[in-house]
Amino acid sequence: MHLGIIGTGKLGGPVSEALAESAAQVHAYDIAGGKDIPKTPDGGCRKYYDSIEEVVKKSSIVFIAVPTPHDEEYGGDKPSIKLEPKDFDYTIVKEVLTEVNKYASPSQLVVLISTVLPGTIREQLLPLVPNCTFIYNPYLIAMGTVKQDFVDPEMIMIGTENGCTNKTPDIDYLLKVYSKCTKFSRDSEKSTKFLERVVIGTYEEMECVKVFYNTFISSKLSFVNMIQDVAEKQGNINVDVVTDALTKGTTRIISPAYMRAGMGDGGACHPRDNIALRYLSKKLDLGYDLFESIMGSREAQAKNLAEFLVKIAKEVKLPIVIHGKAYKPKVPYIDGSYSLLIGHYIQEMGHSVNYVDKYTGDTWTKGPAVFLLAHSVSTTYRYWDQQNTGDEVYCKFSEGSVIIDPWRTFKTKEALEVIPYGNTRGKTEHEVEQKRRDAVRAKAKPKQPRKPRKPRQPRKKPVK
Repeated sequence: MHLGIIGTGKLGGPVSEALAESAAQVHAYDIAGGKDIPKTPDGGCRKYYDSIEEVVKKSSIVFIAVPTPHDEEYGGDKPSIKLEPKDFDYTIVKEVLTEVNKYASPSQLVVLISTVLPGTIREQLLPLVPNCTFIYNPYLIAMGTVKQDFVDPEMIMIGTENGCTNKTPDIDYLLKVYSKCTKFSRDSEKSTKFLERVVIGTYEEMECVKVFYNTFISSKLSFVNMIQDVAEKQGNINVDVVTDALTKGTTRIISPAYMRAGMGDGGACHPRDNIALRYLSKKLDLGYDLFESIMGSREAQAKNLAEFLVKIAKEVKLPIVIHGKAYKPKVPYIDGSYSLLIGHYIQEMGHSVNYVDKYTGDTWTKGPAVFLLAHSVSTTYRYWDQQNTGDEVYCKFSEGSVIIDPWRTFKTKEALEVIPYGNTRGKTEHEVEQKRRDAVRAKAKPKQPRKPRKPRQPRKKPVK
């Protein structure tokens, strides 16, 4: 099985590895080059070439996994709600498809993985590839777990021109590829477990599934963090009691996934997909913009947390350090990082902010600080609980530090003050503020060491 892949970055790289490990011979091209994978035990491999032409001529299926980016200012690490909504940038996709079409034959299958807005393929991309069969096949993956998500997919989305659910030879061939590289590869190609995850529809339908999947997650995260905001400002509320109760409502609320308040929505996909859907809402003149509300709540929640951090830092007279700079644990990617968005608001308030994250190369060795625990592996990601025994700490929390924990899971035996952000149960505002004022006074007026008392001299009796 000869498969081509163009673009082997964050998405295409892990996918091409999984394909090679499933016995496919992968012919790869990336503008930045890449590392070949020698023959695997099953006879698969990955070899890089110097041109798209070579990849197309050697492959029966050509996968395209190139970026469809937004401008840097739309990345989600800074406020974007006031920016004009805009579509993704399809320049790279169009250039690649035009090049592929020069060398493609009618028997070849071109499969686009990259994210696009509904209507884009039919209006802008399909006219560029008249020489081959075109399928839209986006993946539901997360950075850091791309390979796992690809091998164990929630669904396999296949978009075609007419959305016909009757399997054509092209669809059959594509499913054969996936049946060999998914975790169902031990089963037959017609395995019920495998086929029930296959969704076939029009280009437009699959375009919708991809972007609305991400936006659905964004709305859930904004919703649970709204409850966290209420818990902090109202008092006597543990946000986890509320959200745990809501997850019981599986009849009408759907699923407990992403119903854990903590840090807001981040990453390269979710914020930018909401921004692009704002553009689509305006383009279609829908008369409403839910996506603006989602982005607005995301940014307001980040500002609320930033204000809380600055307030504590001023009270205890310590610097602010955000524990985790990347958009999630154990990855080096800062695209759309919620930590950076919080940092933006902290700086906007005239306060400095520092980061510590061993995966981005940021360190902290300057002693006590107000730490925001932006990263919590154990509460956030489904794969990590099998790979890690608990949360990873990126630096030493010096005695006297204040830990702001929006996940409400951090436990320590050290002399640290831990504030479970979002849990104000049993604590009135007065009690909380009084405790902080007492802590400030104690730090501002350190006890002076007592002078040693002189030993008492025995009284001399008067001489008669």
